[in-house]
Amino acid sequence: MKHPVLSLELTAAHPARTTACRRQPEEPWMRKRRARSLEGHVYRRGRIWWFKWTGPDGQRMYRSSGSTERAVAEEMLRAELSRKSKGLPASPDPWRCRVDELLETLEARYKTERLRSLERLKYSKEQLLRLFGDVPAARVTGADVLRYANLRLEEEAAPATVNRELAALRAAYRLGLDNDVIAAMPRIKLLPENNVRKGFADAHQVEAIAACLRDEVADGVRFAFQTGWRRAEVFSLSWSQVDWSGGFVRLEPGMTKNGEGRAFPITPALRALLERRQEFTRRCERAQTRIIPFVFHRKGQPVKSFRRTWAEACKKAGLPGLLFHDLRRSAVRNLERAGVSRSVAMKLVGHKTESVYRRYAIVAESDLREAGAKLSALGDNQGDIRVTAREGRHPTT
Repeated sequence: MKHPVLSLELTAAHPARTTACRRQPEEPWMRKRRARSLEGHVYRRGRIWWFKWTGPDGQRMYRSSGSTERAVAEEMLRAELSRKSKGLPASPDPWRCRVDELLETLEARYKTERLRSLERLKYSKEQLLRLFGDVPAARVTGADVLRYANLRLEEEAAPATVNRELAALRAAYRLGLDNDVIAAMPRIKLLPENNVRKGFADAHQVEAIAACLRDEVADGVRFAFQTGWRRAEVFSLSWSQVDWSGGFVRLEPGMTKNGEGRAFPITPALRALLERRQEFTRRCERAQTRIIPFVFHRKGQPVKSFRRTWAEACKKAGLPGLLFHDLRRSAVRNLERAGVSRSVAMKLVGHKTESVYRRYAIVAESDLREAGAKLSALGDNQGDIRVTAREGRHPTT
């Protein structure tokens, strides 16, 4: 009995509104708008169009289209409603994710996976945040990336350096896509690089360089020339990696640049070098009464840097500007000359792809001259054959 009384009291308190609701039927556009608002609709805040919709859990979702066009907001709303109808969660809001957050996530992944290029990533991140700090990830376009590259080139940064920074930015965006924090990424195109190394050294030149260096560095140079291993791989080599009985020097997985282990056979020249290093190591161990794990060391201490002495030794040997890494290219050329198959050579020196191997297996000018001489000899032989055939031909009557 109380419910009708309450209804009457409300009617008496608001006669006009109640009467209007009772007497005037709803217009079609009102029903259409009310039905649409249950799912979502677009609206404008200032010059930017926004849209809101009801998520699968009944929560109201608000998002900016970032555009002054109503059609853009409507298209984004339709996409969200389509995801809802398929039972999918709402797409990530790119305007809530900034570039510095993407780079922070990438750095955290490098730390978790203990990647060796972490310090290089930190430098790239520092440079990228100069322009993209606190910028929403969705606002960055391909034109912004190109502008960043031009600014870095104006600062006299090398194209290879800029490419490492752009590669870090691209990796951060791809990680954001994998983690569903952004919906799209800009096009990040790397700059052309002209950093193909051209230095070579033969055995006599390597010995000339080694004669100007200390014994521990000189033996490391000889070892790198024969194996083609990188500087860090050579001077971090320990005696536990030398398999005397098996006849191999081994790098365990995780100790190389590509993370894969490899082995190099102990040739007679390498055996003589390693035996000389072992004898020196034992003398140092007896004098210091401790175990020295390194093959190449300075009286028990690891060899860290010798850049200045290397440059001076190369200059004295008549090879100014030669890089230690050029020994790796020289070793690849020696393997090619020895007729070692490409797949085996790649395993020995640690090249993972054939495209990188081809960059190192560049033919020297002396090899080109040798090929030209062989071609000339072949042409001379063919000419002699033609002359002999003409002389032996019978004249026609």
